[in-house]
Amino acid sequence: MSFLRSSQNSLRLPRACTQVPRSTRWLSQTPPRRLGEPDPKAVPDVQAMQMTEDQASMVEIENKNDAAVKKYHPDHQPDYTAMVDHGTSCYSPVPKRVMNGSEPGEVTPAAVLSGAPVDLQARTVRIYKPAKPATQSGTWGSHAWRMDWDVLGKGHRWENPLMGWQSSADFMQATRINFRTKEEAIAFAEKQGYEWYVQEPQVRRFVPKAYANNFLHEPNKLKHIKTK
Repeated sequence: MSFLRSSQNSLRLPRACTQVPRSTRWLSQTPPRRLGEPDPKAVPDVQAMQMTEDQASMVEIENKNDAAVKKYHPDHQPDYTAMVDHGTSCYSPVPKRVMNGSEPGEVTPAAVLSGAPVDLQARTVRIYKPAKPATQSGTWGSHAWRMDWDVLGKGHRWENPLMGWQSSADFMQATRINFRTKEEAIAFAEKQGYEWYVQEPQVRRFVPKAYANNFLHEPNKLKHIKTK
């Protein structure tokens, strides 16, 4: 019996020795590379990164304008990929036509001599006429034309998590200027180099009515059609 047990153990021994432990290092499919060589997986795909604006901002962009950027950023829209003067600006978009010689018109922007930051040169303003309030107040507030600054899209807005108060890093938030006429507001916007647009007021048309007109004769169809 002892001989049979020893023979069985001797037969099992070579099977156990032939099983080599498999290391997880051998299972890697990454090709070997030398020290200092860039990892091919870490290199970004330029074509894929240009698909969206957020990914395109990660790519190093030269000073020349790209055709794809012009397609999605018209001249009247902010260009978030433009070079920003980090000495006076930190986040504000810069339009393509500011201080590059392509601004239409004969008016020189005041920012050339005033030294205004880029955040203020590249803003879009709205010129409109306030409507009459719904209350029984007077109409004095709706006589003048008003200019206000559009809310900056990336103006670092935040909300207080405790009370829900909202704030913004836009220093032109809730700023408005009144003008006597629409032409004065447009001239001021062009002098400052702002992009502007005008919202024309919607004036209600009141037609005078009289009860006696219901009984006047007109050679047309009847005004009142009785159903009973």
